[in-house]
Amino acid sequence: TPAVMIATGCAIALVAFGPRSALGQFLTPMSFDRGWGREAFSFALAVQNLLWGALQPFSGGVADRFGATRVLCLGALLYAAGLAWMSAASSPVTLDLSAGVLIGFGLAGCSFPMVVGALGKLVPENWRAIAFGAGTAAGSFGQFLYSPLAHALIDAFSWQTALLVFAGLMLLVLPFSLVLASPHSG
Repeated sequence: TPAVMIATGCAIALVAFGPRSALGQFLTPMSFDRGWGREAFSFALAVQNLLWGALQPFSGGVADRFGATRVLCLGALLYAAGLAWMSAASSPVTLDLSAGVLIGFGLAGCSFPMVVGALGKLVPENWRAIAFGAGTAAGSFGQFLYSPLAHALIDAFSWQTALLVFAGLMLLVLPFSLVLASPHSG
């Protein structure tokens, strides 16, 4: 039903956009533990943003041709791998590859613009305004929710554990994306 598709799309948007917005919580503990300056972390996130923006149109094109489900799943896997590898990053280069490249690729495949586009194709026209508004709001709520969650996990456990929890949560996109599968999207 449209309501189920919208709710599931909202869950994907929340889960997929939350960790990206909370990465700033990891700057101080990572820099302190690894002995890096702010510039190492900043460069990795700059690479992430550039790749996300540059690859978003291509992800959309692939989703149009082969279905949003496949793109969402691949994006979630890359994003989760980037978060997990980021937890073990031992040099600025591995931080660039994990937080920059993998998460940037992952965001292009599973962030809220992809979800909103999928919903736009799947829900009836009279549900689209609700779908677009709810999907966008859910991504914003993910930004709101994940920052204090990151802080609490870092305080309770460690920054590495917090990143691994985020990687595990990202894998929820895989079953959720199946709800957004249309007969054409496989």
